[in-house]
Amino acid sequence: MQANDRFPLLEMLASCAQSQNAAFHTPGHKRGQGSFAAFRELIGDRALRADLPELPELDNLFAPQGAIDEAQKLAAETFGAEQTWFLVNGSTCGIIAAILATCNPGDKILLPRNVHQSAISGLILSGAVPVFLPPEYDPILDIAHSATPETVKTALEQHPDAKAVLVIHPTYYGVCGDLSAIANLTHTAGIPLLVDEAHGAHFAFHPDFPISALSTGADLTVQSTHKTLSALTQASMLHVQGSRIDRDRISRALQLVQSTSPNYLLLASLDAARAQMATQGKELMSRSLELANRARSNLKSILEFVPSPGCFAVDRTRVTITVSHLGLDGFAADELLQSYGVTAEFPSLQHLTFIVSLGNTEADIDRLIEACGRLPIGEPTSLIPANIEHSFSVPPLSPREAFFAASRSVSLESAIDQISAELVCPYPPGIPVLIPGERITKSAIAQLQSVLQVGGFISGCSDPTLNRLKVVS
Repeated sequence: MQANDRFPLLEMLASCAQSQNAAFHTPGHKRGQGSFAAFRELIGDRALRADLPELPELDNLFAPQGAIDEAQKLAAETFGAEQTWFLVNGSTCGIIAAILATCNPGDKILLPRNVHQSAISGLILSGAVPVFLPPEYDPILDIAHSATPETVKTALEQHPDAKAVLVIHPTYYGVCGDLSAIANLTHTAGIPLLVDEAHGAHFAFHPDFPISALSTGADLTVQSTHKTLSALTQASMLHVQGSRIDRDRISRALQLVQSTSPNYLLLASLDAARAQMATQGKELMSRSLELANRARSNLKSILEFVPSPGCFAVDRTRVTITVSHLGLDGFAADELLQSYGVTAEFPSLQHLTFIVSLGNTEADIDRLIEACGRLPIGEPTSLIPANIEHSFSVPPLSPREAFFAASRSVSLESAIDQISAELVCPYPPGIPVLIPGERITKSAIAQLQSVLQVGGFISGCSDPTLNRLKVVS
């Protein structure tokens, strides 16, 4: 990886923001002059002056020839890709575009059942038919890991007409499968490997992290540059290498799912995050690892994953503690920690997960350790198993067919064994429990009810009280 401290898009945006021209173009606030006073006070004049549209000097995201083109080429060099696209609609739009670019209506795609809801959106929009791979599931910890190479191999043998494989690397808990083996299997079958690497944008910058998707030979990877690096929220990247992906189709797919009015603060933050990693990446990641290791050595009930078929490597900057043995669920523990001045990345029924990144400090780790030490001890809570399929699953209807089918609202009891018309999932982490086209099971309803009962949040359900569900008529 060759360090490069240039940041062409950031420099060009800074130059344009200093312009004294009278603005008769969008946005309507005219460089902050028309902004609401309270908002202007919050973010400041300099940010508002840099909130600019696609001026000629700033290039065009969908047909880049200037500053964006140069910034994207530098990003490809830094992250080890052959071509990179900047994303302003988050990794969600990148995952959708990846499926649109590789699958036609009716085509099969192999993907794990614990996939993010953005992949289901991609199935609905593309008309692709999912073959769900069962992830390895730890029933003691109640955590789903990655699908194994053996699982992928069997699925490819049973579905030789599949057009692509999509995997998660890492999971929300920082667990990675044997991606190199999966890449070899996928390429032997003559199809591309797509990787949801939303939480692994930092992997390429330190040898103590799991291997990056591109280093394993993956054909396409989508990274949330804002999640673990320093880009602004919603700013992500899509990277491609090799000849298995139609790059023109990627560009056309991104035009369908990205705004025609991209925010240049987001784009410039991608350029800045790339420059930061190109010049300081290993140093910053070493610091993150030091802080994470300090947290691990001082926190009680730290979750250390045991190597298993679905757990080939672990990102040590993803710190998870178990709270169920304290008589707490993760949501109650999260509320307590927030009252102590600490906010976790996400709570689950038994655990709390924290992300340690380049933005954290020694003081943050001190506060985390002190706050976790104040959690009360009570009677252990019982496990509520997750709704994880343990065999290959092809839903009765494709997600697209179910999404557009006539539906009706029924009671929970009547919904059992019916085909779901809704995409329902606890968020975060955004892993669906109910997917359009799948049959609704008792265990899925029990899992959703348990999340609501302990104060969790569920998205996608037309009835937020979860008394009724929409099913295909």
